Amino acid sequence: MELAGALQLGELAAAFAALPVFPLFDTAYFIVSVLYLKYEPGAVEMSRKSPFASWLCAMLHCFGSYILADLLLGESPIDYFSNNSSVILATAVWYLIFFCPMNLFYKCVSFLPMKLIFVAMKEVVRVRKIAAGVHHAHHRYHHGWFIMMATGWVKGSGVALLSNFEQLLRGVWKPETNEILRMSFPTKASLYGTILFTLQQTHWLPISEANLIFFFTMFMIVCKVFMTATHSHASPFAPVESFICPVFFGSVSSGHTSHHHDQHGASHEVSHPPPPLAKSKEELNEGTRKRKAKKAE
Repeated sequence: MELAGALQLGELAAAFAALPVFPLFDTAYFIVSVLYLKYEPGAVEMSRKSPFASWLCAMLHCFGSYILADLLLGESPIDYFSNNSSVILATAVWYLIFFCPMNLFYKCVSFLPMKLIFVAMKEVVRVRKIAAGVHHAHHRYHHGWFIMMATGWVKGSGVALLSNFEQLLRGVWKPETNEILRMSFPTKASLYGTILFTLQQTHWLPISEANLIFFFTMFMIVCKVFMTATHSHASPFAPVESFICPVFFGSVSSGHTSHHHDQHGASHEVSHPPPPLAKSKEELNEGTRKRKAKKAE
């Protein structure tokens, strides 16, 4: 018997999973996404110099996960832009956040209590997108576990995975901020979540999709709201990862030690530059002629 059945939460989970996300939850998703864009250095200046580039960046923040998932499944990357209502709603949010007189709209939505509500609503949309991505990939590739996981992952964190391309639109190039190299909490949570939804979709996890959506959404809401309220960047997965990763992937300190040795060796080489090259005959003759000319003067 499932845990949700024991707690008599089955009906609540089913009602929650059937809750429509448009337009209320999608609006919150767009608000938080465009807020994160405005927090980026130079984003406000870019919106004044090139409003079209700013709008493109905002659309990537709002619909980047759909674009990347469509590319993975061999579909048109602009297919989602046929949804006129969502595009117009996202455009209205972008305009109000960047160009509202006296920044009134931005001040309202960035007010912490309001922002926490929007963050919680955004996580509802994120989990739905993960579940929809896994379900869509399972419909096309019944036994493609890795395709399901990849599609669900990019549906949940496609905006972060496209961050370097979005930076190029803003005239910035920071390859060290690659999301795969340094995964943020939403990216990691989307990865772990898509594994759970893949196991559920392939009947390896004995839980219904509605219950999994409910419990995983509650987990994401609690974590993201707490992290936003406390301005914390610490991942809830860090204690588990610090215990598991050294066992399966080795200690990190060895890599740091070798890197330190490499830097030390490089600095040692720099501190002892090679001797200068011997002068050629032409340079010696030129120097002799200059000395004779000085003596003649």
